[in-house]
Amino acid sequence: MTWTLLYLRSRRVPLALAVALGGAAVVWALSLAFAKDRDVTPMVVVLTVLLMVAALAPTLAGPDENLDRTASMRWPWRRAGHLLAGLVVVLAVLLATRHTGARFGPAALVVRDAAGLLGLTAACATVLGAGRSWFLPLAWTIIAALYPQDGTWAAMATWQGQPPDSRAATVTAAVLAVGGLIGYSVAGPARTDPAD
Repeated sequence: MTWTLLYLRSRRVPLALAVALGGAAVVWALSLAFAKDRDVTPMVVVLTVLLMVAALAPTLAGPDENLDRTASMRWPWRRAGHLLAGLVVVLAVLLATRHTGARFGPAALVVRDAAGLLGLTAACATVLGAGRSWFLPLAWTIIAALYPQDGTWAAMATWQGQPPDSRAATVTAAVLAVGGLIGYSVAGPARTDPAD
């Protein structure tokens, strides 16, 4: 068995991919069956991105989060590649629907929220561990998607629910994406107590 297959199995990537793809497929099928408009509503797009990111969050660490720090391999590039691969999966699945009867879009909204939520999840994995890394993105996104606010500072606080052309939301998502990528790549998942 190759190193890549061992890595993917140890991080439970096949299961996470099945859950993420299955969740997106269910939302797409429901939108196709019941929506009157071909374009999926922005709130459903945001919540579908959140669903996929939350499904991929546990893959940010292996069974023993402390083991990453003691391995003889250099992990920062692998961690960065892992996050970028997750981003590609979310974008590929949701943007592939652009040519179907139920479209997730606009593309700028999907890219902004996928990058920002993955960065936020990675930052949370660095602080809280991969198992709890989806808590803050879930709570923040649900509140922001349901109650988006106007104004620059409010748009930054509710960036997930803002229109795709919101500059404040895009800057906030970019800062979270880059910060999460750098923090997770360098520090890795939070250390855990062996008793956890």
